[in-house]
Amino acid sequence: MKLESRKVRNGVGLMIIELRKKSQVTIPKEIVTELNLHEGDHLDISVKDGVIVIESVAVYSKSYIKKLEDTVMRINEESPIYNVGPFKSVEDAINYLKESDEDNDEKENEKK
Repeated sequence: MKLESRKVRNGVGLMIIELRKKSQVTIPKEIVTELNLHEGDHLDISVKDGVIVIESVAVYSKSYIKKLEDTVMRINEESPIYNVGPFKSVEDAINYLKESDEDNDEKENEKK
């Protein structure tokens, strides 16, 4: 891979990389490190105004997305019960609902 640093844009040296066989390119280590990218990460590539744009994306399973949708819908539908948030992650929201369900089950059992 040819790598040449030249000019500066927004405080970062511009890097020229070479297009390889099968249209492959290598992302310079400095960029990989700065963006905390790892082997196996998913990247979205597109063209915007004639410029190639590569963005890191998160890919989730259909079951994870379904669980997220169910959690959001439940919090929205039962908002007076769940007067909390915002959550830092989907897992936090799901765990909160599980804990709330367990607390409600315990209260129901105490009444019996």
